[in-house]
Amino acid sequence: MLKPALALIGLSLAATPLAAQYAAFHSGPVYTQFGRIADVTTTMAIPADAEFAVVFDTSTQAEPGEINRTIDSAARFINMHVAAGVPPENIRIAVVVHGQAAFDMTNAERYGAHYDGAENVNVAAVEALVANNVQIIVCGQTAAYYEIDVEYLLPGVDMALSAMTAHALLQQDGFTVNPF
Repeated sequence: MLKPALALIGLSLAATPLAAQYAAFHSGPVYTQFGRIADVTTTMAIPADAEFAVVFDTSTQAEPGEINRTIDSAARFINMHVAAGVPPENIRIAVVVHGQAAFDMTNAERYGAHYDGAENVNVAAVEALVANNVQIIVCGQTAAYYEIDVEYLLPGVDMALSAMTAHALLQQDGFTVNPF
């Protein structure tokens, strides 16, 4: 009887730091339903005139019922920097999507067919990002492989010839690749 009680105490103590860490995160100023951020005391100042042009890359699909991690990261990037004082108009973000992650950018019909009728919870996040001028670009080669026609893409999601093409064009336009 004592062993199970001690085990429960141990588990609750181990979970306490995780709960405290998660509690440090809150909604951001641009996206309130995703892209949670933490306030941080920094020693690396962001110049007042900083401009960002960052492309995120994803090939990892979200589990049904979850928001794609890279979509969430793009929103977090925007939320963090706007909260830190960077004007939203100084932040340009693109997300290049390939591999199985392409299904996260599809409408209810195509997503449901691929995931046994599951609802695509990425829809609201993609709509919010696109409404704030985030470019979301699906690899055409991936789309051809997975039979994702352009009409299956969520509104505002573009299709490039390939992810390689999208990255090359974005880099020519001054975007840097976020390695995370």
